[in-house]
Amino acid sequence: MQHNTLATAPGWAQAVKVPAVITLYFWLIKIMATTIGETAADFLSVDLHLGLGGTSVVMSGLFLAVLAAQLRAQRYIPWLYWLSVTLISVVGTLLTDNLTDRFGVPLPVSTALFALALAVAFAAWWRSEGTLSIHSIDTPRREGFYWAVILLTFALGTAGGDLIAERLHLGYPLSAAMFGAVIALTTLAYFGLKASAVATFWVAYIFTRPFGATVGDWLSKSGAEGGLGLGTMGTSALFLASIVLLVAYLTKSRRDAAPAA
Repeated sequence: MQHNTLATAPGWAQAVKVPAVITLYFWLIKIMATTIGETAADFLSVDLHLGLGGTSVVMSGLFLAVLAAQLRAQRYIPWLYWLSVTLISVVGTLLTDNLTDRFGVPLPVSTALFALALAVAFAAWWRSEGTLSIHSIDTPRREGFYWAVILLTFALGTAGGDLIAERLHLGYPLSAAMFGAVIALTTLAYFGLKASAVATFWVAYIFTRPFGATVGDWLSKSGAEGGLGLGTMGTSALFLASIVLLVAYLTKSRRDAAPAA
């Protein structure tokens, strides 16, 4: 929700490597990447019979390889950035799934743990850099903080979304409506009340995760489970194709990139 790019301090050789202009396209891709994180993890683990352990190993390795390429890049590359976000969404989902299914950690506990870890990560980022703005991601250390926070938002969103929709038995449509209402109020606070751009951005970023995950479950789950029955493969394919089209558009138009000096 923040639209101004902060100037790069003298001596910093790295360009801002995340979207410089936060547009509607950013939020659409973010929500769909979130949904893929939920459905793709289930598809690989259950439908392709990789199991939770096998899926975790494969997706973590793939994510680390792509993240390494993202960290080595010298500028914002839309497809590389959004591929990193999509894969970290899957890995964040798997973090929560492993805690819940393999180690028996209750969802209220994992939600609280991830919320605490995210608060600590934000505090460490602020103490080190004096800003949480994504438009200041222009040093390797800041980019490290950025991706650590992103991973924790996905893990927290998965745990919180499952807690609200499944353990509290509110169902997917109502849960999605609740998370969507929080996002709408945050948007209103930014545009209508001129609330902090940085604060409202991160609140919206955190809540788009459980919103997207709940929508993903609603679309993919069977009717008996309270869903629409599109299946994990159908839902993942639909949203992945949409992301590819939007990223291709952003690559060509450069609407979310920093203007040329």
